Amino acid sequence: MTAPHAHTPAGPVRVFTDEQSWDALRSERLGRLVTSVGGRIDVVPVNYLADSGRLLFRTAEGTKLVELSIENRVVFEVDHIDPGVSGWSVVVHGTARTLSTSAEIAEAEALDLVSWVPTTKYNIVEIVPTEISGRELMFGDKPDA
Repeated sequence: MTAPHAHTPAGPVRVFTDEQSWDALRSERLGRLVTSVGGRIDVVPVNYLADSGRLLFRTAEGTKLVELSIENRVVFEVDHIDPGVSGWSVVVHGTARTLSTSAEIAEAEALDLVSWVPTTKYNIVEIVPTEISGRELMFGDKPDA
């Protein structure tokens, strides 16, 4: 499933509304988490779920959790390409936290949030956006000079 798009006379770049950005996020399952701690920036792929104005992903103990416990401000990016037609990208700035109460964990467990890698991942991380932006690029011939 891809994000909704239409070729427009306005040009090859279309800025998404917030709702279009959420539609795009819900259409994919792989994104990139960007963290920054102590001047070091890390980018890691994670499979995720967009649900009720937030992003959720599972993770095992390790670097991601340590970094999120030190600095909870993150960036999350998702993109998609329809070869020869169009591509889009959505960037989410937000705060991340590990779900901790039994009620919120049970709610997340009821969703279709599965890890692609067959390892045990007991931790569920929630990203609550503070800013979301998306855009679509229409591919085509170079403009006339």
